[in-house]
Amino acid sequence: MPLAEHLKRLLKDCDVEPYKSSGPGGQKKNKTESSVRIRHRPTGLVRIATESRSQARNRLTALERLHAVLAARARRRVPRIATRPTAAARRRRVETKQHVARKKDLRRSPEPE
Repeated sequence: MPLAEHLKRLLKDCDVEPYKSSGPGGQKKNKTESSVRIRHRPTGLVRIATESRSQARNRLTALERLHAVLAARARRRVPRIATRPTAAARRRRVETKQHVARKKDLRRSPEPE
């Protein structure tokens, strides 16, 4: 399977380890090393792929997963700008609290006179 250019560059920084995976699948899964574990040396991230019977396809899948994780880590979050609640929002909050307090007052048993 031909690799995209960005995956070829990523593969240079990775250790690829084929292995026999466990689980259901019978003789084919128990005898072949089709599962792939890829470790990104600079970050230590590890991604595996065991879905396919093809080691090449699993290698491609694991590389794509690793690339997605690295891209997500590289993304910068937009800093949050703190805002204050509006006067109307503060008023509604107080009204809601008063309404709940009135309901709770009505639940109480009447005080003996």
